[in-house]
Amino acid sequence: MRRSLNIFFVALKLGFISFGGPVAHIGYFRDTYVSRLEWLDDATFVKLVALCQILPGPASSQVGMAIGALRGGVWGGLLAWVGFTLPSAIALIFFGFAIDTFNLQGTGWLVGLKIAAAAVVTNALWGMSRSLTPDRVRITIAIIAAILLLYERTTITQILILAAGATIGWRLQLSPVSNFKPNQSHYWKINKTIAVGSIVIFFLLLILLPILREFHTSQYTSLFDSFYRTGSLVFGGGHVVLPLLESEVVSSGWLSKDEFIAGYGAAQAIPGPLFTFAAYIGTVANIEPNGFTGAFIALFAIYLPSFLLLTAILPFWQKFTMGHRLEAAYAGMSAAVIGLLVAAFYNPVWTYAITTTSHFSLWLLATTLLMVWKCSPWLVVLLTALGGYALEL
Repeated sequence: MRRSLNIFFVALKLGFISFGGPVAHIGYFRDTYVSRLEWLDDATFVKLVALCQILPGPASSQVGMAIGALRGGVWGGLLAWVGFTLPSAIALIFFGFAIDTFNLQGTGWLVGLKIAAAAVVTNALWGMSRSLTPDRVRITIAIIAAILLLYERTTITQILILAAGATIGWRLQLSPVSNFKPNQSHYWKINKTIAVGSIVIFFLLLILLPILREFHTSQYTSLFDSFYRTGSLVFGGGHVVLPLLESEVVSSGWLSKDEFIAGYGAAQAIPGPLFTFAAYIGTVANIEPNGFTGAFIALFAIYLPSFLLLTAILPFWQKFTMGHRLEAAYAGMSAAVIGLLVAAFYNPVWTYAITTTSHFSLWLLATTLLMVWKCSPWLVVLLTALGGYALEL
């Protein structure tokens, strides 16, 4: 019980401070789970990042779920998801009920939050690259991966580059890199029967829900099916989910284009995963179920595929982290992940946040607080938000 509560409250704190989108979330996760709590090392962390990059659904949320599951089993994964998701979900439900009152876009504090996110990602990339790209081969893999992804960052490209990095690592027999070996007793063994059941449920729901929707014209079924299918089929997470959601809910008349855009603006202004945008849509839908019921159904349905897939994969993934040749492949793939994160750091994190000399100066100060003075991320986020507000006065 104590371990479960610890998993929940750590994730809840991250849910309150993790501004800046999926790449920034990875930075916050590394600072918390790797640097401070030492629940896992950089090598294991990057393996989880790579795994979640090739699964459908929200990559950063899945990394948090996976860490929670490794720490506390299925319940640990569930509590990690609830903690990380709860703050943004509540904020967006509240915004849905008071949509005509707020105007969250373009404010100075939001500018500061974007800059804080850039500083957090900088700190994470520096720490990860030092341990995971220690030689010329891995630095070269990371740089080439970053350049390729800057020009073509589709899901297929990402998967191909990760596979290429793994192949190079395997062929060159790169040595595994790890800061330390975590105590394996800290990891929870997920039941393989539960894992098999999870993958069966995943595919059954994916196949049967559209059929049920055709023969049983219930708005509850339609809402659940739309969001479950979105969570099952969208690769890349974050902003990639928006066009699919728009086609599902605006074209069907569940809410207007203006309501959709207003909710998207609010989702950009709060911490936590962008997929909680589903809670807003469920709240403001102009047909029942809506309100709190609609928010819960939409949020649960869009995340359920991720939870089922991770529960199915993690027991077997742990076995695949052993063996010299496989660790060499992971070493090459880890370097490719660094390149992927560098590309994502440039666009959209850097291009979106650092647009003036003042923004660059504030980013330098925030990065110095994190990397030199070792200040807590929540304090840097607060100070940088205030700095952004002052710059816009």
